[in-house]
Amino acid sequence: MASFDFSAALRGGVLVVATLLLTAPAIQAQNTTAAPAAPATAAPVSASQRKAAESLLEVMQSEKTTNQAIDQMLTLQVEQNPNLKKVEPEMRAFMAKYMSWASLKDEMVQLYAREFTEKELKELTKFYQSSTGQKYVSKQNLLLQAGMQLGQRRVQENLPELQRMIEEKMKAQE
Repeated sequence: MASFDFSAALRGGVLVVATLLLTAPAIQAQNTTAAPAAPATAAPVSASQRKAAESLLEVMQSEKTTNQAIDQMLTLQVEQNPNLKKVEPEMRAFMAKYMSWASLKDEMVQLYAREFTEKELKELTKFYQSSTGQKYVSKQNLLLQAGMQLGQRRVQENLPELQRMIEEKMKAQE
């Protein structure tokens, strides 16, 4: 009986995709400049700032989009790699334990409260309460998936070039 090669199954990017899908709301709400990591001794946020962050994440439908993203990602991974069907229940349990909204909420609230002022959080909440903001919320997973598919396609189309570049670099270092 052949054993299941879990590491080979994960080469399809299940964890990378999960991370991208689940951090999409944080990425979308920030500007395009990468922010430095928060210092280990970050000042605590006020209760009102935390409440503003919770309100923003609620109006962004973070729980719904996070849990949908997990489900869609796992379903896609199983479709792309049927061997994963054997361990799908374990993968779902793992993702529910560590990547579900319930497991991430407190840290995400803290992240938003730390990165945005209370005023900014309220302005973002106002935007997401608008019809345009709600349309964006309803389309964000579709846009993210389409963007990832575009990126994946572009990499696949140009993979020979990358392989050639790597081979040339490796030969030059010999």
